[in-house]
This record gives sequence, structure tokens and C-alpha cells, in this order.
Amino acid sequence: MTGTVNAEVGTDTTVVKALRRIRLPQTQRNRELALLLFAFLLNGAAVALVQLGVEGAIDWTFLYYCGALTVLVLALHVILRYKAPQADPFVVPIATVLSGLGLAMIYRIDLGREITGWAALSTRQLAWLGIAIACAVALVIFLRNYRVLLRYTYVFGFAGILLLLLPFVPGLGTDAGADVWISIAGIVSFQPGELAKICLAIFFAGYLVRTREALTSVGTRFLGMTWPRPRELGPLLLLWAGAMAIIVLQRDLGTGMLIFGMFVAMLYVATGKTSWVVIGLTLAAIGVAFATTILPYVQARFTNWLYPFDPDTVNDSSYQLVSGLFGLAHGGLLGTGLGRGRPGLTPLSQSDYIFPSLGEELGLIGVFAILCLYMVFASRGIRIGMAGQDDFGKLLATGLSFTIALQVFIMVGGVTRVIPLTGLTTPFLAAGGSSLIANWIIVALLLRISDAVRSRPRVVIG
Repeated sequence: MTGTVNAEVGTDTTVVKALRRIRLPQTQRNRELALLLFAFLLNGAAVALVQLGVEGAIDWTFLYYCGALTVLVLALHVILRYKAPQADPFVVPIATVLSGLGLAMIYRIDLGREITGWAALSTRQLAWLGIAIACAVALVIFLRNYRVLLRYTYVFGFAGILLLLLPFVPGLGTDAGADVWISIAGIVSFQPGELAKICLAIFFAGYLVRTREALTSVGTRFLGMTWPRPRELGPLLLLWAGAMAIIVLQRDLGTGMLIFGMFVAMLYVATGKTSWVVIGLTLAAIGVAFATTILPYVQARFTNWLYPFDPDTVNDSSYQLVSGLFGLAHGGLLGTGLGRGRPGLTPLSQSDYIFPSLGEELGLIGVFAILCLYMVFASRGIRIGMAGQDDFGKLLATGLSFTIALQVFIMVGGVTRVIPLTGLTTPFLAAGGSSLIANWIIVALLLRISDAVRSRPRVVIG
């Protein structure tokens, strides 16, 4: 009799668990839809407040254009219901809010400068944002199993290197301070390094999956940590040399730091050895010391960082940094209000300095809210990676999420004078098509990985 009762209880428990698994995808998507509706409301209110603040009236034309982007995001949501029902419900709404706030601020600066039509960066940002979301939709549809990427590990590695070398091709490269831009037919400018970081993340994940056993082998115990043998330092030293080559040849401090930091983070996740982080930080310090000593443009950035208010630089090289700091100070705690500040006084206020622009009109509370959104985005990505036992997916999701977090830290730290300024853009917010496309591709990859992790949490690949 007792055995029968236990069997019935077990059966009932199994049925309940099965019903919960059936309801879970629908619950996740409903939660995402509710967050998206709030995101649309927030973005529309931001654009309307910008128009009221600058012009004193609402122009429905631009809101209609923004509505087209709303349709694209809703299309992505609908596709997720059928193609990836168990994907993380927070990633798309966060990306939507950040992209919308960035677009509103770019539009506000264009209005302040009385720039309209295709010459306005906001118009081009709309077009690039539509392309970026369309790329995310296509990736979710056609990439049914992200594990396929593991087969093409070295292909992605070669593609990443090729993308980094494209600015040196005669007829493609442009002279824009750093050799990181290419021009297509003299009409469209693109930064291939943004796509290169995704290709290299896939390469690093695949490479570390295959070589993890060798990298985690027993080493020397010292200072409470296990240090790798000298022969195991080859990949890290090679990548460090590549990062230094990017800094020297392309005059791009930010990309070199980003790629090297991404590899060190993924190496730590793959091996679990703190010694790799210590070695990576030591190599980074050596590289920074070398670049500061040898390269004039790096010296100038450090000088502007240490002495921004020096009379010899404040009206020249450090003017942009000082102007951004004054804008943040003007915003104070609550900000001046959207459309009521003067962010256009800062050079490159729509791209490199969009964070101080937002800080001036949204205040300290507003930028803290934006940083919290980035924190939640990165934490969800790391959680996606750690939830499953798939080594490739774990490394890829962690690497991409850390890349977003590191890029935000480098950019925000640079414009707030926490660290020297680099040439990176703030993800989702800053004007630029290459950055938008790359970041929305990262969103699509995280969606695919999260769906696979929730569907098959115990799949392990070698």
C-alpha cells in the first residue's frame, strides 16, 4: 500500500514538473513582452521630451520613424516565441532601452545644431539601428544551433585578423586619427574591429575548449596560487604581442586593451586559475608602460588624463575631456532635463562623449540607472554561460558579456577621468553603425545560447 502511494506521489510530481516546463517558455516570453512595452514607452517619452525641450512642440514624423524600429523589435520578439522560446527575457528589453536612449540623445544634439535630413546623425543612426536589429533577427532564425560555430574556430580566428587588417588595404582605409575605419565607395564608413571582436571571441572559445586540459595542467605552487609552466604561456604572450601591434600600428589603444582583456577573462573561466589574471594584468601594465614611453599619442592621452586643466592643454588637446566633465557637473544630481542642456558644446558629443551628454541632461541618477542596465545585461550574459555545462557556450557567453562590461568601463572611465581616454564607443548608446551591428549580434548570440542552455542544460561537449 505504501509503495502504491509513493508511486502516485512520484507520478504527480513528475506531471507537475512537466507542466512547469511547458509553461516556462510562455512565461519567459510574456515577461519579455511586458518589459518591451515599458521600453517602448520609455524611448517614446524620451524623444517627445527632447522635442518639447528644444522646440516646444512634438514632431510626430520622427516618432513614426521610431515606430518602425518598434515593429522590428516586436518581430524579433515574435520570432523568439517560435525559434527560441526559452531565451533570456531581459537581454532584448535592455538593449532596446539603451539603443532608444542613445538615439534620443543623438536626435537632441542634431536639433540643437539645427541639422536635419541625411546629414543628421540621428537619421543615419535610425537606419543603422534598423540594419542591426534585422541582423539579430536573421541570426536568430538561421543559427539554429550555436555549437556549429565550434567547427569553424580557426576560420573565425582568421576572419578576425583579416577584419583588423582591412584599414591597411589601399583604397579602404581612412585617416581618422586611428587606422581603424574603412570607407566603402566613399559613402559609408565602417569600423571592422567591432565585428573582429566577435570573431575573435568565437575563436578564443573554441581554442580554449580544445586546449583547456593542457592549460590547466599542474604547475608550480607559489604565493597561494598555481602558476603555469613557461611553455603554457605561449598563447597569452602571442596575443599580448598582437594587442601591442594593434596599439602601435593602428594607433588604437582601446581595441588592443579590449581584445587582450577578453582573452584573459575567458582564459580564467576556462582554467579557474587566478595566476592567469595576475600574469595578464602584469603584461598589460608592461604594455601600457611601453606605449606611454614610446608612442607620442599615448603620451598625450596620459598627459591629458593627469593634467587636464593645465593652461597649455586645456584649450587644445584636453578641451574635449574638460568640456565633458563640465557638462557632467552642470547636470548635477537630477540633470537639466532632456532638451534643456548644452551637450553639443562638447566635441563628438554624439559618439565618444555621449555618456557625458546623457549625464548633463539626466543627471547622476540617470547615468547610474544606465550603468545599472549595463550591469544587469552583463550579469545575465555571465549567468547564461554559467548555467549550462557546455564548455563552448559557457566561454562564448562569458566572453561576449565581459567584452560589453569592459568596453563600458573603459569608455565611461575615460570620459570621467578615472582612466586615460581611449577611442572606444559606448555600447548601444553611441552613434555609429558598426558598433550597433556588433552589439545586436552579441544580443542574438546570447539569446541562442540561453535558449539552448535552458532546453538542454546537461549537454556537454569536449
